[in-house]
Amino acid sequence: MADVDKLFPGGSRKRVSRAGDAVRDKVPTAEDLVVIEQWRAAHAYVLNSFQALLRGRTRNQDVVVAQRHKRRSTITGKLRRHPQMRLHRMDDVAGCRLIFRSIEQLYEFREGIHKARFKHELRNDPDQYDYIKRPKPDGYRGIHDIYKYDVNSVHGEAYKGLQIELQYRTIYQHAWATCVEVVGFVTSSNPKFKSGDERYQRILILASELIARTFEGCPGPLADVAAEEILSEFYQLDEELSFLEMLRALETTNQ
Repeated sequence: MADVDKLFPGGSRKRVSRAGDAVRDKVPTAEDLVVIEQWRAAHAYVLNSFQALLRGRTRNQDVVVAQRHKRRSTITGKLRRHPQMRLHRMDDVAGCRLIFRSIEQLYEFREGIHKARFKHELRNDPDQYDYIKRPKPDGYRGIHDIYKYDVNSVHGEAYKGLQIELQYRTIYQHAWATCVEVVGFVTSSNPKFKSGDERYQRILILASELIARTFEGCPGPLADVAAEEILSEFYQLDEELSFLEMLRALETTNQ
């Protein structure tokens, strides 16, 4: 570990986390910011490696592969929302997202990844972040896996131990998650982080349940609530917020 830590982006794991603590406390030095940027930038190598692996495995399949690399401002925001988090352990700085046509296709592909012969270590139990079987209370549905990067090459030695998050979603789950982001952009509320008008949070939870039942034939976050109650509350909130009208207007604007 000591030899690997000497090569660790930003200096060492402890140095990266000290820099993260300084940013959280709003007292970073110029050196702290450089350390964080070196560590953040190193994830691009891991991200590119995994994206190439995933694109190879999805070739000739109807699967969308995308990548996400957290900005420094987003890292700072997460550190301040989670005071106990150590920066070097943040596992979603780099992420690859796979979007499937169906839940069945999603699970089949993911099982193949779990059986793949590579050295990268799956850090979580397969069911730990399965938010399809157990949707989040806020309505989020999808599956996450965390991998720790590992290679034999000399060039890749410095990146050993960096983590990457793989997100698996269906097209319906992705549409819902995109809607959450859009609401945060076009209103004064941010349901993703539970801020602002709570009615937006509620209507998105209701929408998640309706999508799960209607398009995927499975329960969502409100599995025990009758369909009539869900529809009634959704229509009431839609009338108050002009929610669907807002989304239709955005769709027209983007055409």
